[in-house]
Amino acid sequence: MASCLYSAAASAQATPEANLYAAGSLRGVLTEVSKSFADTTGKPVSTTFGPSGLLRGRIEKGEPAQVFASANMKHPRTLADAGGWSQPEVFTRNNLCALAQPEVKVSSANLLDVMLDADIKLGTSTPKADPSGDYAWALFEKAEKVRAGSFKALDAKALKLTGGPDSAKAPEGRNPYAWVMDEGKADVFLTYCTNAVAAKKDLAKLQIIEIPAELSVGATYGMSVRDGAPEAARALADYIRSSTAQEVFRKYGFGAI
Repeated sequence: MASCLYSAAASAQATPEANLYAAGSLRGVLTEVSKSFADTTGKPVSTTFGPSGLLRGRIEKGEPAQVFASANMKHPRTLADAGGWSQPEVFTRNNLCALAQPEVKVSSANLLDVMLDADIKLGTSTPKADPSGDYAWALFEKAEKVRAGSFKALDAKALKLTGGPDSAKAPEGRNPYAWVMDEGKADVFLTYCTNAVAAKKDLAKLQIIEIPAELSVGATYGMSVRDGAPEAARALADYIRSSTAQEVFRKYGFGAI
C-alpha cells in the first residue's frame, strides 16, 4: 500500500514525526488535513490509506502505525481491547448512498425494488475487510424489516467488488468506484456518500441516489493512538478533531462529531 509524505516546505526531507494509518474513504480529507498539520507545526506526517479491516490486520502483524483512523469503531476498539492502543474516539461521520448507472431508472423511493431486481448487478465493498461492506449488510438487515426475504436475496446477489485483499485495483489516478462502474461491473453500487461524490467527479454520468430513511445507515468513524506514540502523533490526533480540521471534513461531505 502506497504511503505519502507531507511536510512543511522548510523540512520537506525530514523524517516523519507522525505515522497515520487511515481508511481509504479518508484519503482526500486526511491528505489535506495532514498537510495543514505539517505546515502549521513543522511536524511531517506519513500517511497510509486502505480498507480499515485490512489496515488493522497489518497493524496487528507489526506495522508501525501510531494513529489509526478507521471507518468504524470496531477495528480501533479491537486494537485497544488487545492492549497498547487508546480507546477510540469518534472524529467524523458518514452515510451510505447508492451510485447508479445513467440508464437505471432508480430513485430513493424505488431503490429497494431496483436492488432486488434479478437483472440488476448490485455492487458493494467487502465486509470485514472494509467497513463500507459491513454497512451495506446493515442496510440489507434493515431491508428485511421493510420486506421479508430481502436480506437473503440481497446477501446472495451482492457482488463484493472493492475493499478486499484480492479486489481488482483501479488504474492509477482513477476513483475506484467510478472505475468499477465504468467497467460495467455493477448497475448499482452501495458506498459512502463522500465516495459517491468523488466517483461522480471522475465519471459525471453516474447517478447518486439518497438512501431512503427506512434503509439509511450511518457510519461512525473512530480513531485510536498507540501507547507511547511520540507527541507529534498525539498532536495530530487532536488536530484531526479540532474545529480547523472539522471544517475540512465538512468540505468533503463528512458529518460533524
